[in-house]
Formats: sequence, C-alpha cells, structure tokens
Amino acid sequence: MARSKSSGQWLKEHFDDPYVKRSQEDGYRSRASYKLIELHEKDKLFKPGMTVVDLGAAPGGWTQVAAQYIGGSGKVIASDILLMDPLPDVSFVHGDFTEDEVFEKLLREIDGRVDLVISDMAPNMSGNAASDIPSAMYLVELALDMAQQTLKPGGNFVAKVFQGEGFEDLISQMRSMFNKVYSRKPDASRARSREIYQIGIGFKG
Repeated sequence: MARSKSSGQWLKEHFDDPYVKRSQEDGYRSRASYKLIELHEKDKLFKPGMTVVDLGAAPGGWTQVAAQYIGGSGKVIASDILLMDPLPDVSFVHGDFTEDEVFEKLLREIDGRVDLVISDMAPNMSGNAASDIPSAMYLVELALDMAQQTLKPGGNFVAKVFQGEGFEDLISQMRSMFNKVYSRKPDASRARSREIYQIGIGFKG
C-alpha cells in the first residue's frame, strides 16, 4: 500500500531532525532524551544517588538520562504500558499503571519515598483536541497523584502537558504542592507541538 503524502512528510521531518541524528550518534533511544537534558540544565533536577520514578518510560530515552545523572548509587524505577528493553541498574514495571495491580506493583518496587517523579506520558493522539487534551490531562493528573504519594519533602516533579482545558487547574494544584512551579518548552520540543513541561520544585509534603 502506498504511503500517504502526510506520512512521507513525517518520515522526512523525522530523519532530517537534528535531535534524531544526535540521539543515534550519542546512543540515546529517542530524541526525547534531549528534552530532559535541557530541563535538567535549567532546573538542576538530578543529583547523584537519587531515587527516580520514570512514568511512560518506553523506549527508555528519559530513563537513560536519569540513570546517567544519578549514577550507580542511585535508583531508577521505570514503568510503561509498552515493553522496554532492559537498561543497567533500572527496575522496570510493565503494565498500565492506571490499573490497581500495576500501580501496587510499582509502589512495591519503589519501596519508600523518592526524590523525583518524571513523566513523558501521552495518549495516542487522534488530532481531535476535544478528546486528546482531556486524555493527556488525565495522565498528568495520575502522575501528579503518584508524586503526591511517593515524593520526599523537597522532592521534584516533571510532566509533559498539552495546554488546553484543565491546564489552569493543574497549575493551581501544583502550586499548592510545590514551592516553585515552572512551565518549560525545551528547544528539542518541535515548535508546532502543543506540549510543554511542567516542573514542580520543592514538594511541600
């Protein structure tokens, strides 16, 4: 079957993308790695020895970055509904963490309090903002709930958000939970994308 014109344009954009080329050269699993690197450079999210939870981790681009920054004395617990190839010193929980069984397994793997929760989760986008934005916001809310249950006082939170309905409520909720709240648009985010990243610094506990 012939590819559509739009899929051909996407493939050209993908393979011409400098971040795709860099990820291949640097050994990262996805171009998304550079988004997290940029966020860390601005907000100093990682320190050696931290415990980090990575939600929506597959294929592992963010997980790789987290593991590099925290070093061998740290711990990364990654989770995704998709399978992910193993990474050294990373615990992976496979499944839909919106299901109680998977959520409880994730909590057992965490086994205590964590320093940072990161989420690059996004639903399968249909192109219909009326359904896509609420679906994406639901995942952010779940990630924030996980942060509320697992973060140490002073811990931090990062999540991908698509601006639209519910965004202002999310900001208000984060401001009640964290000492500082920032919105970031990394250079590695495609300009046409509605995604931004919400940063919560200093969990109030």
